Amino acid sequence: MDSVYYSMCNLFKQLGLPNEPENIDEFIAQHRDLSNGTSIEQAPFWNDSQSQFLKSAIDEDSEWCEAVDQLDARLRY
Repeated sequence: MDSVYYSMCNLFKQLGLPNEPENIDEFIAQHRDLSNGTSIEQAPFWNDSQSQFLKSAIDEDSEWCEAVDQLDARLRY
């Protein structure tokens, strides 16, 4: 499938979150305190379904993995 499909905007849509670029930037600004010892799926701001999706994306090295990695990096910056 086209890598555009697995974009940050579509990742947020998949997570059930507002997915316009300004919404994503706002979300990241509000949650940009992910410590180095915490994996992205363990962050306290996800619900169970979101956390499981992120964990599966990483564990299975799915098509979503790159977008999840980008989100992880932005939450730690």
